[in-house]
Amino acid sequence: MIQSMTGFGKATLQLPTKKITVEVKSLNSKGLDLNVRMPSLYREMELGLRNQIALKLERGKVDFSIFIETTAEQTSTKVNVPIVKGYINQLREVYADADETELMKMAIRMPDTMKIERDEIDENDWVQIQTVIEEALQNILTFRRDEGMSLEKEFQLRIGNIRQYMTEALALDPERVQAIKDRLQTAIAELKVNVDENRFEQELIYYLEKLDITEEKVRLTNHLDYFLETINGTEANGRKLGFITQEMGREINTMGSKSNHAQMQKLVVQMKDELEKIKEQVLNVL
Repeated sequence: MIQSMTGFGKATLQLPTKKITVEVKSLNSKGLDLNVRMPSLYREMELGLRNQIALKLERGKVDFSIFIETTAEQTSTKVNVPIVKGYINQLREVYADADETELMKMAIRMPDTMKIERDEIDENDWVQIQTVIEEALQNILTFRRDEGMSLEKEFQLRIGNIRQYMTEALALDPERVQAIKDRLQTAIAELKVNVDENRFEQELIYYLEKLDITEEKVRLTNHLDYFLETINGTEANGRKLGFITQEMGREINTMGSKSNHAQMQKLVVQMKDELEKIKEQVLNVL
């Protein structure tokens, strides 16, 4: 079953002193374009995390984020007492009449009055965070599979339409051949010259063989079958589907150039329209 590259996954974890939220979203891309946002505390884990995400998601423009919300009363941000006292002493020299409260208000707004005490990674916390990361990745994979099912239905519809238009085009082939014969015979009659009937028939057969679309019909049918076979495969197959659509387009274009019949050309245009819709959606396939 195919998977879409578009998806979203989210998971949360409540620890004793903090709430962890993991979000991951992806859009289509030729390769893996991964952007990771996480607190600086866990930066040393980023390389392993990137490998973990790459193994799960394979392709796509992926935005991965870890958010941490402190829920405990304690905080790692502290007042830098010596700095604040230093500012108050300097301000007292400038504002001799100001009371201590006013000096404190001014001092606390000065640079470097707050300091953040760097925490060390709690290995137990990281193990629990890993479970939430896995949950978020599984959620986005589920989303991608659901989107893949919708894409598969769309592809089957479009492939069915191309088959139908091709069948209708082939049904016009006898009429097309007769129209070509009549046109050539009319042109010769207007020239008012004597023509060797045997030679005329040989040239006509040669001309009609060059306009025959049987081979294109066979190859296009094979490509349509291969496309459906590929979307039911077990591996990531977006690139392969793209190659198959190129081959389908080549056969449809050749049919159009050979058709030489107004109604058949209209059907070829409709086949091209269906193929373009397939190509647009193939870009989203993993």
